[in-house]
Amino acid sequence: MQRLSGLDATMLYLETPSVHMHVGGAFVFDGNDLDRSPYDAMRELIESRLHLIPPFRRRLVGVPFGIHHPLWIEDPDFQLSYHLRRAALPAPGGEHELALFAGEVMGRQLDRARPLWESYVVEGLRDGMFAFITKTHHAAIDGVSGAELAVNLLDLCPEVVQVPPPEQAWTPDRVPSDFEMLSHAMSSLSRQPLSAVKSLRRTVEMTLNMRERNRQPGVVPPPGPFSAPRCSLNATISPHRKAAFTDVSLDDVKLIKNVFGGTVNDVVLALVAGALRTHFEEKGEYLDESLIAAVPISVRTEDQRGTLGNKISSMLASLATTIDDPVKRYQVICDGTRAAKEQEQAIGAATLTEWAEYASPAIAGRAARIMSNMRVFDKVRPLFNVTVSNIPGPNFPLFSAGARMVAMYPMGPLMDGIGLNATVMSYMGRMYFGLISCWETVPEVEKIAGYLNDSLVELRKAAEKASGPRSAGRATATRRVPVRRTAPLPA
Repeated sequence: MQRLSGLDATMLYLETPSVHMHVGGAFVFDGNDLDRSPYDAMRELIESRLHLIPPFRRRLVGVPFGIHHPLWIEDPDFQLSYHLRRAALPAPGGEHELALFAGEVMGRQLDRARPLWESYVVEGLRDGMFAFITKTHHAAIDGVSGAELAVNLLDLCPEVVQVPPPEQAWTPDRVPSDFEMLSHAMSSLSRQPLSAVKSLRRTVEMTLNMRERNRQPGVVPPPGPFSAPRCSLNATISPHRKAAFTDVSLDDVKLIKNVFGGTVNDVVLALVAGALRTHFEEKGEYLDESLIAAVPISVRTEDQRGTLGNKISSMLASLATTIDDPVKRYQVICDGTRAAKEQEQAIGAATLTEWAEYASPAIAGRAARIMSNMRVFDKVRPLFNVTVSNIPGPNFPLFSAGARMVAMYPMGPLMDGIGLNATVMSYMGRMYFGLISCWETVPEVEKIAGYLNDSLVELRKAAEKASGPRSAGRATATRRVPVRRTAPLPA
């Protein structure tokens, strides 16, 4: 048995019938060289490597009366066939059809009576391609640990690497009795008062440090919670999800970064800002205040590499969407993220995650459901407007079950009141965007994906002009699409 950390358990408490706290991805592979069906090849691979993916065989056990965080146990009823499923796309099997199916998968809540993951081997893609769509609950992984977990199903060469079997055979746990869980919970809770006192002291110190820092001349504090403007992106969300995929040249992104300064993540934020400006202009919706993005930050240390669960914090950053000029907008974004990072360091990730340990499961879960049922986010300003997450990926080819991976589209969760999540991962010189929206709140998500490319072109041209003839003569890498892009769904 292993008790969930407070931050991991919070991902459970935030979940409601409309808010699904799982993360996912759609990975596209070239299956032309496989000597059998993609499903059979992937099933054999996963069966041989289950011991390298602990969350796949763990399920939750709740503590009676919700007095403490749940436990993970090795599921005595684990069946791979329940979690690994086979699907096929309708013709023409392009990017649009794949995104549509991925949205349907992300719109279904995971069954807490089983290990919290599902995967689909999706056949029927054009040109001999197939996809592997997977989702895992955020209580088990964050973006970085999820990427590290996925590595166990990938190889560096077309030949399937034979992984040594585990030193000890896997044995399921016995489901603990209510008395055992209560005893274990009470023992853990008895140590919390002392920890709470230490956390309180650190919180007071953090508050004083942040107050002193924000009073210094020239310091512009980043946006605070609930300072975001109300807009069409933000409303109480439904269970229905819609996905859209696109990718851009990493070289173009780096050119913009190198010419104007900042980071790759700043360019990602600028692309989202430009795309949303176009989206709102097309809708005839004009905002007097800039949109605010929540940007997850990994606080995983070197010692914690390879560990599971959540090691994340978050910062709020202005997207400067009230600024017309794309270069000035980008520079304001760079300044804002720099200030947000400094404040996040002043607060300290440990301070925030420690307080999550003291949340009452019964109260936290009930509060999330009440807020959803009362449609609170239809009446108040949102915490922020959009989630934007950037996960670094490899710049070398990867293979799974003998098939070469040609694209990877990450997909993140939606919080109540936040109708759009944009997650990006880099691979082989491309940056792959996975956009997830609430179908009713942001039905035009595939248009926003297209506007990301327009936003990149706008910034790239400005960077080429600023850097002179040498850069302007550079040829942009041709976009290689693994599956044909088709016309977007009607709004």
